[in-house]
Amino acid sequence: MGSRGLRLRCCLLLAFACGPVLGRVPRDQQEQEGTQGGAKEEGTQEPPLGQAERAEERHERKYHSGQDGELPASRCFRCCDPGAPLYRPVQMPQINITILKGEKGDRGDRGLQGKYGKTGSAGARGHSGPKGQKGSMGAPGDRCKNHYAAFSVGRKKPLHSNDYYQTVIFDTEFVNLYSHFNMFTGRFYCYVPGIYFFSLNVHTWNQKETYLHIMRNGAEVVILYAQVSDRSIMQSQSLMLELQEQDEVWVRLFKGERENAIFSDEFDTYITFSGYLVKPAAEP
Repeated sequence: MGSRGLRLRCCLLLAFACGPVLGRVPRDQQEQEGTQGGAKEEGTQEPPLGQAERAEERHERKYHSGQDGELPASRCFRCCDPGAPLYRPVQMPQINITILKGEKGDRGDRGLQGKYGKTGSAGARGHSGPKGQKGSMGAPGDRCKNHYAAFSVGRKKPLHSNDYYQTVIFDTEFVNLYSHFNMFTGRFYCYVPGIYFFSLNVHTWNQKETYLHIMRNGAEVVILYAQVSDRSIMQSQSLMLELQEQDEVWVRLFKGERENAIFSDEFDTYITFSGYLVKPAAEP
């Protein structure tokens, strides 16, 4: 009986302590029952609340009532209460991605070349640029550099005078260094200024006069002359000339005031004209 009596006393104390709390009906449920069930039967009265319950209700009205009648999210509810509100979803913070700057990526592959555009019109000529600085002095030249000029030509055909002056054209080339002597015009052209030596050799004709000039540009320099004779002879003339660049030296047959001729044949060369550079003007 001792243990049984002790158990009975514990159950009575637990029922006395938890009875008012378990028997409480929430306010929302009371209002719902009041509207749906209509007026309660007359003669029935709601049992008075305990002093602890009244204090709890005042505390809830004071601290947990919202402006719109909604209960705050922090209020506690029992899982067995009807109409328990669900928890509101927590709003995640928004991050502005545009303000976040990542690391620089690797360089991509080079793309294909595009099509060429149309050629634009030429622009206006720009202003002249400033004068550049003076360049450095070049390397000294070769002291042993030599200048050469030489020719020797001949003629195998005889030539008779006419009513005008004739340039003696040569048909045989013995020496023509750097082609300074033009075989088509019969003239030597000076490309290396300096002092030159020239020599003219002809064969006279029997019973005919021989009358020629060595010309420099358009002026007679020296004459080669032989009187009429019963015998033909070799006649020569030579001289030295100081020539400038582009000067011309050639042989001219005098016009036919009297019968004038020089002799030659196809087997032997009787007429020759030669010249060569003795000293270039560039040398001291």
